[in-house]
Amino acid sequence: MSEKEDLVKQKAAAAAKAKAVALARKQAKGEAAEKPEGEKDIAKQKAAAAAKAKAAALARKKAKAESAEKPEGETDIAKQKAAAAAKAKAAALTRKKAKAESAEKPEGETDIAKQKAAAAAKAKAAALARKKAKAESAEKPEGETDIAKQKAAAAAKAKAIAAAKAKAAAAAKTRTTVKESTEDNTPDEPSPNQAKLDRIVHAIERHVGQEALIDHYINRLSKDVPTLVANPDTYFSIAKFLRNDEQLNFSYLSELHGTDFESHMEIYVHLHSFNMNQSVALKVKLDRDSPIIPSLVPLWSGANWPECEAYDLLGINFQEHPDLKRILLGDDWKGYPLRKDYQPYDVEV
Repeated sequence: MSEKEDLVKQKAAAAAKAKAVALARKQAKGEAAEKPEGEKDIAKQKAAAAAKAKAAALARKKAKAESAEKPEGETDIAKQKAAAAAKAKAAALTRKKAKAESAEKPEGETDIAKQKAAAAAKAKAAALARKKAKAESAEKPEGETDIAKQKAAAAAKAKAIAAAKAKAAAAAKTRTTVKESTEDNTPDEPSPNQAKLDRIVHAIERHVGQEALIDHYINRLSKDVPTLVANPDTYFSIAKFLRNDEQLNFSYLSELHGTDFESHMEIYVHLHSFNMNQSVALKVKLDRDSPIIPSLVPLWSGANWPECEAYDLLGINFQEHPDLKRILLGDDWKGYPLRKDYQPYDVEV
Protein backbone atom coordinates (compact mmCIF):
# COMPACT_ATOMS: atom_id res chain seq x y z
CA MET A 1 0.00 0.00 0.00
CA SER A 2 1.24 3.38 -0.87
CA GLU A 3 1.61 6.31 1.49
CA LYS A 4 -1.21 8.12 -0.26
CA GLU A 5 -3.62 5.30 0.45
CA ASP A 6 -2.62 5.22 4.17
CA LEU A 7 -3.23 8.94 4.58
CA VAL A 8 -6.72 8.58 3.01
CA LYS A 9 -7.60 5.79 5.44
CA GLN A 10 -6.41 7.78 8.48
CA LYS A 11 -8.46 10.78 7.44
CA ALA A 12 -11.52 8.58 6.97
CA ALA A 13 -11.03 7.00 10.44
CA ALA A 14 -10.64 10.44 12.08
CA ALA A 15 -13.73 11.72 10.33
CA ALA A 16 -15.71 8.64 11.46
CA LYS A 17 -14.49 9.11 15.09
CA ALA A 18 -15.37 12.80 15.11
CA LYS A 19 -18.77 11.97 13.73
CA ALA A 20 -19.37 9.33 16.46
CA VAL A 21 -18.33 11.79 19.23
CA ALA A 22 -20.63 14.43 17.81
CA LEU A 23 -23.48 11.97 17.72
CA ALA A 24 -22.79 10.90 21.34
CA ARG A 25 -22.80 14.50 22.50
CA LYS A 26 -25.95 15.17 20.61
CA GLN A 27 -27.57 12.11 22.13
CA ALA A 28 -26.45 13.05 25.66
CA LYS A 29 -27.68 16.56 25.22
CA GLY A 30 -30.95 15.26 24.00
CA GLU A 31 -31.28 12.92 26.99
CA ALA A 32 -30.40 15.73 29.39
CA ALA A 33 -32.96 17.96 27.77
CA GLU A 34 -35.54 15.27 28.20
CA LYS A 35 -34.82 14.73 32.01
CA PRO A 36 -36.80 16.67 34.66
CA GLU A 37 -35.09 19.62 36.51
CA GLY A 38 -34.64 17.69 39.82
CA GLU A 39 -32.93 14.74 38.13
CA LYS A 40 -30.58 17.15 36.39
CA ASP A 41 -29.49 18.65 39.78
CA ILE A 42 -29.00 15.23 41.31
CA ALA A 43 -26.92 14.16 38.36
CA LYS A 44 -24.81 17.30 38.62
CA GLN A 45 -24.32 16.78 42.35
CA LYS A 46 -23.32 13.16 41.80
CA ALA A 47 -20.91 14.20 39.14
CA ALA A 48 -19.44 16.94 41.40
CA ALA A 49 -19.14 14.50 44.33
CA ALA A 50 -17.49 11.92 42.09
CA ALA A 51 -15.07 14.52 40.81
CA LYS A 52 -14.29 15.73 44.39
CA ALA A 53 -13.73 12.18 45.62
CA LYS A 54 -11.50 11.47 42.67
CA ALA A 55 -9.48 14.64 43.34
CA ALA A 56 -9.14 13.75 47.04
CA ALA A 57 -8.02 10.23 46.16
CA LEU A 58 -5.46 11.62 43.75
CA ALA A 59 -4.24 14.11 46.42
CA ARG A 60 -3.85 11.37 49.05
CA LYS A 61 -2.09 9.19 46.57
CA LYS A 62 0.21 12.02 45.66
CA ALA A 63 0.90 12.87 49.29
CA LYS A 64 1.59 9.24 50.10
CA ALA A 65 3.94 9.01 47.21
CA GLU A 66 5.75 12.17 48.25
CA SER A 67 5.97 10.97 51.86
CA ALA A 68 7.37 7.68 50.73
CA GLU A 69 9.92 9.48 48.66
CA LYS A 70 11.03 11.80 51.60
CA PRO A 71 13.88 10.75 53.95
CA GLU A 72 12.86 9.52 57.44
CA GLY A 73 14.11 12.73 59.23
CA GLU A 74 11.96 14.99 57.08
CA THR A 75 8.95 12.76 57.73
CA ASP A 76 9.41 13.10 61.52
CA ILE A 77 9.74 16.87 61.28
CA ALA A 78 6.59 17.05 59.22
CA LYS A 79 4.76 14.93 61.81
CA GLN A 80 6.00 17.16 64.64
CA LYS A 81 4.91 20.26 62.77
CA ALA A 82 1.51 18.76 62.18
CA ALA A 83 1.18 17.76 65.86
CA ALA A 84 2.26 21.25 67.02
CA ALA A 85 -0.21 22.86 64.64
CA ALA A 86 -3.00 20.63 65.94
CA LYS A 87 -2.07 21.40 69.58
CA ALA A 88 -1.99 25.14 68.90
CA LYS A 89 -5.33 24.92 67.16
CA ALA A 90 -6.82 23.03 70.14
CA ALA A 91 -5.41 25.59 72.63
CA ALA A 92 -6.81 28.46 70.56
CA LEU A 93 -10.19 26.79 70.52
CA THR A 94 -10.06 26.27 74.32
CA ARG A 95 -9.15 29.92 74.91
CA LYS A 96 -11.86 31.06 72.56
CA LYS A 97 -14.38 28.87 74.35
CA ALA A 98 -13.29 30.09 77.81
CA LYS A 99 -13.43 33.69 76.64
CA ALA A 100 -16.89 33.18 75.28
CA GLU A 101 -18.05 31.53 78.55
CA SER A 102 -16.49 34.35 80.60
CA ALA A 103 -18.21 36.96 78.46
CA GLU A 104 -21.51 35.19 78.94
CA LYS A 105 -21.13 35.07 82.80
CA PRO A 106 -22.32 37.95 85.04
CA GLU A 107 -19.60 40.27 86.38
CA GLY A 108 -19.76 38.85 89.92
CA GLU A 109 -19.27 35.29 88.76
CA THR A 110 -16.40 36.40 86.54
CA ASP A 111 -14.65 37.99 89.54
CA ILE A 112 -15.18 34.89 91.64
CA ALA A 113 -13.79 32.74 88.86
CA LYS A 114 -10.75 35.01 88.59
CA GLN A 115 -10.23 34.89 92.33
CA LYS A 116 -10.49 31.12 92.32
CA ALA A 117 -8.02 30.91 89.48
CA ALA A 118 -5.61 33.29 91.26
CA ALA A 119 -5.93 31.34 94.52
CA ALA A 120 -5.32 28.08 92.71
CA ALA A 121 -2.25 29.53 90.98
CA LYS A 122 -0.95 30.90 94.30
CA ALA A 123 -1.49 27.56 96.07
CA LYS A 124 0.27 25.77 93.23
CA ALA A 125 3.24 28.17 93.43
CA ALA A 126 3.45 27.75 97.22
CA ALA A 127 3.35 23.97 96.88
CA LEU A 128 6.13 24.10 94.31
CA ALA A 129 8.19 26.39 96.57
CA ARG A 130 7.72 24.03 99.52
CA LYS A 131 8.60 21.07 97.39
CA LYS A 132 11.72 22.83 96.14
CA ALA A 133 12.76 23.90 99.65
CA LYS A 134 12.18 20.38 100.92
CA ALA A 135 14.24 18.95 98.11
CA GLU A 136 17.07 21.44 98.76
CA SER A 137 16.92 20.69 102.49
CA ALA A 138 17.01 16.97 101.80
CA GLU A 139 20.03 17.44 99.56
CA LYS A 140 21.95 19.39 102.22
CA PRO A 141 24.01 17.59 104.88
CA GLU A 142 22.39 17.40 108.31
CA GLY A 143 24.77 19.96 109.80
CA GLU A 144 24.01 22.56 107.16
CA THR A 145 20.27 21.96 107.57
CA ASP A 146 20.51 22.59 111.32
CA ILE A 147 22.55 25.76 110.74
CA ALA A 148 20.00 27.00 108.22
CA LYS A 149 17.19 26.32 110.68
CA GLN A 150 19.08 28.12 113.45
CA LYS A 151 19.73 31.09 111.18
CA ALA A 152 16.07 31.24 110.20
CA ALA A 153 14.98 31.03 113.85
CA ALA A 154 17.50 33.71 114.86
CA ALA A 155 16.33 35.97 112.04
CA ALA A 156 12.70 35.50 113.04
CA LYS A 157 13.55 36.18 116.69
CA ALA A 158 15.52 39.31 115.81
CA LYS A 159 12.66 40.51 113.66
CA ALA A 160 10.19 39.94 116.50
CA ILE A 161 12.45 41.76 118.98
CA ALA A 162 12.89 44.68 116.60
CA ALA A 163 9.14 44.88 116.11
CA ALA A 164 8.55 44.78 119.88
CA LYS A 165 11.16 47.51 120.43
CA ALA A 166 9.63 49.68 117.74
CA LYS A 167 6.21 49.16 119.26
CA ALA A 168 7.46 50.01 122.76
CA ALA A 169 9.29 53.10 121.47
CA ALA A 170 6.18 54.27 119.68
CA ALA A 171 4.08 53.72 122.82
CA ALA A 172 6.65 55.57 124.97
CA LYS A 173 6.75 58.41 122.48
CA THR A 174 2.97 58.61 122.54
CA ARG A 175 2.93 58.63 126.34
CA THR A 176 5.62 61.33 126.44
CA THR A 177 3.76 63.42 123.93
CA VAL A 178 0.51 63.08 125.88
CA LYS A 179 2.30 63.89 129.14
CA GLU A 180 4.05 66.93 127.71
CA SER A 181 0.81 68.06 126.16
CA THR A 182 -0.95 67.66 129.50
CA GLU A 183 1.82 69.47 131.36
CA ASP A 184 1.86 72.24 128.83
CA ASN A 185 -1.88 72.63 129.06
CA THR A 186 -2.12 72.36 132.83
CA PRO A 187 -1.36 75.65 134.56
CA ASP A 188 0.82 75.50 137.68
CA GLU A 189 -1.89 76.41 140.11
CA PRO A 190 -0.79 77.78 143.49
CA SER A 191 -1.16 75.50 146.50
CA PRO A 192 -4.10 76.19 148.84
CA ASN A 193 -1.53 76.22 151.68
CA GLN A 194 0.77 78.77 150.05
CA ALA A 195 -0.75 81.67 152.00
CA LYS A 196 -0.27 79.84 155.30
CA LEU A 197 3.34 79.01 154.45
CA ASP A 198 4.02 82.64 153.62
CA ARG A 199 2.47 83.68 156.92
CA ILE A 200 4.59 81.21 158.96
CA VAL A 201 7.82 82.12 157.15
CA HIS A 202 7.18 85.83 157.62
CA ALA A 203 6.60 85.30 161.34
CA ILE A 204 9.80 83.21 161.76
CA GLU A 205 11.95 85.72 159.88
CA ARG A 206 10.50 88.57 161.94
CA HIS A 207 10.97 86.94 165.36
CA VAL A 208 13.87 84.48 164.93
CA GLY A 209 15.88 86.10 162.14
CA GLN A 210 16.13 86.52 158.38
CA GLU A 211 18.76 83.74 158.15
CA ALA A 212 16.90 81.31 160.41
CA LEU A 213 15.53 79.28 157.49
CA ILE A 214 17.68 77.73 154.76
CA ASP A 215 14.67 76.93 152.59
CA HIS A 216 10.89 76.67 152.62
CA TYR A 217 8.43 75.19 150.11
CA ILE A 218 5.13 73.40 149.58
CA ASN A 219 5.61 69.63 149.48
CA ARG A 220 3.13 68.66 146.76
CA LEU A 221 4.03 64.99 147.16
CA SER A 222 2.87 65.05 150.79
CA LYS A 223 -0.57 66.68 150.75
CA ASP A 224 0.84 70.15 150.10
CA VAL A 225 2.25 70.39 153.58
CA PRO A 226 4.25 73.63 154.19
CA THR A 227 7.87 72.60 154.78
CA LEU A 228 10.57 74.56 156.63
CA VAL A 229 14.29 73.71 156.37
CA ALA A 230 16.08 75.12 159.44
CA ASN A 231 19.68 76.05 160.04
CA PRO A 232 21.12 73.69 162.72
CA ASP A 233 21.95 76.72 164.85
CA THR A 234 18.36 78.00 164.71
CA TYR A 235 16.55 74.63 164.74
CA PHE A 236 15.56 74.76 168.40
CA SER A 237 14.72 78.49 168.29
CA ILE A 238 12.35 77.95 165.33
CA ALA A 239 10.73 74.97 167.05
CA LYS A 240 10.31 76.97 170.22
CA PHE A 241 8.70 79.86 168.31
CA LEU A 242 6.31 77.52 166.50
CA ARG A 243 5.37 75.94 169.82
CA ASN A 244 4.92 79.08 171.89
CA ASP A 245 3.62 81.71 169.49
CA GLU A 246 -0.03 82.32 170.44
CA GLN A 247 -1.20 82.70 166.85
CA LEU A 248 0.72 79.78 165.39
CA ASN A 249 0.57 77.49 168.43
CA PHE A 250 1.88 74.20 166.92
CA SER A 251 1.20 72.35 170.14
CA TYR A 252 1.12 68.79 168.81
CA LEU A 253 4.20 66.85 167.68
CA SER A 254 2.89 63.86 165.72
CA GLU A 255 6.10 62.56 164.13
CA LEU A 256 9.90 62.72 164.54
CA HIS A 257 12.37 60.48 162.77
CA GLY A 258 15.87 60.52 161.33
CA THR A 259 17.19 59.43 157.91
CA ASP A 260 20.67 58.61 156.65
CA PHE A 261 21.17 60.23 153.22
CA GLU A 262 24.84 59.09 153.19
CA SER A 263 25.93 62.68 152.46
CA HIS A 264 24.25 63.86 155.68
CA MET A 265 21.70 62.98 158.39
CA GLU A 266 18.28 64.58 158.50
CA ILE A 267 15.71 65.07 161.26
CA TYR A 268 12.07 65.36 160.17
CA VAL A 269 9.50 66.78 162.62
CA HIS A 270 5.78 66.93 161.85
CA LEU A 271 3.79 69.49 163.90
CA HIS A 272 0.13 70.44 163.99
CA SER A 273 -1.64 73.64 165.01
CA PHE A 274 -5.23 73.30 166.11
CA ASN A 275 -5.63 77.08 166.04
CA MET A 276 -4.70 77.21 162.35
CA ASN A 277 -6.03 73.73 161.59
CA GLN A 278 -2.75 73.28 159.71
CA SER A 279 0.27 70.96 159.82
CA VAL A 280 3.84 71.96 159.10
CA ALA A 281 7.08 70.00 158.54
CA LEU A 282 10.34 71.13 160.15
CA LYS A 283 13.58 69.68 158.75
CA VAL A 284 17.23 70.05 159.70
CA LYS A 285 20.36 68.61 158.04
CA LEU A 286 23.21 67.34 160.25
CA ASP A 287 26.83 66.42 159.78
CA ARG A 288 26.87 62.64 159.28
CA ASP A 289 30.13 62.09 161.18
CA SER A 290 28.96 63.99 164.28
CA PRO A 291 25.16 64.32 164.22
CA ILE A 292 24.32 66.50 167.22
CA ILE A 293 21.17 68.59 167.65
CA PRO A 294 19.23 70.02 170.61
CA SER A 295 16.44 67.83 171.95
CA LEU A 296 12.82 68.93 171.50
CA VAL A 297 11.65 67.14 174.62
CA PRO A 298 11.60 70.43 176.60
CA LEU A 299 9.02 71.69 174.09
CA TRP A 300 7.06 68.47 173.29
CA SER A 301 7.28 65.52 175.64
CA GLY A 302 6.15 63.32 172.76
CA ALA A 303 9.64 63.76 171.26
CA ASN A 304 11.13 61.56 173.99
CA TRP A 305 10.84 58.10 172.45
CA PRO A 306 11.27 59.14 168.82
CA GLU A 307 14.57 60.86 169.69
CA CYS A 308 15.70 57.78 171.61
CA GLU A 309 14.83 55.64 168.58
CA ALA A 310 16.85 57.95 166.27
CA TYR A 311 19.74 57.69 168.70
CA ASP A 312 19.41 53.90 168.99
CA LEU A 313 19.29 53.17 165.25
CA LEU A 314 21.17 56.08 163.66
CA GLY A 315 23.46 57.38 166.42
CA ILE A 316 22.05 60.94 166.41
CA ASN A 317 22.87 62.70 169.66
CA PHE A 318 20.11 64.92 171.08
CA GLN A 319 21.56 67.44 173.49
CA GLU A 320 19.78 68.04 176.78
CA HIS A 321 17.54 65.00 176.28
CA PRO A 322 16.41 63.96 179.81
CA ASP A 323 17.06 60.22 179.27
CA LEU A 324 18.68 59.46 175.93
CA LYS A 325 19.26 55.70 175.68
CA ARG A 326 18.79 52.66 173.51
CA ILE A 327 15.21 51.48 173.52
CA LEU A 328 15.23 48.69 170.88
CA LEU A 329 18.76 47.28 171.11
CA GLY A 330 20.87 46.36 174.08
CA ASP A 331 23.38 48.79 175.63
CA ASP A 332 26.24 46.56 174.45
CA TRP A 333 25.05 46.64 170.80
CA LYS A 334 27.76 47.73 168.41
CA GLY A 335 26.83 50.22 165.67
CA TYR A 336 23.57 51.70 164.34
CA PRO A 337 21.54 49.39 162.06
CA LEU A 338 19.73 52.10 160.03
CA ARG A 339 22.95 53.65 158.78
CA LYS A 340 23.62 52.82 155.12
CA ASP A 341 27.16 51.62 155.87
CA TYR A 342 26.19 49.50 158.86
CA GLN A 343 28.22 46.29 159.28
CA PRO A 344 26.96 43.77 161.89
CA TYR A 345 29.50 43.20 164.65
CA ASP A 346 28.43 39.55 164.92
CA VAL A 347 27.12 38.28 161.57
CA GLU A 348 25.42 35.30 163.24
CA VAL A 349 23.17 37.54 165.37
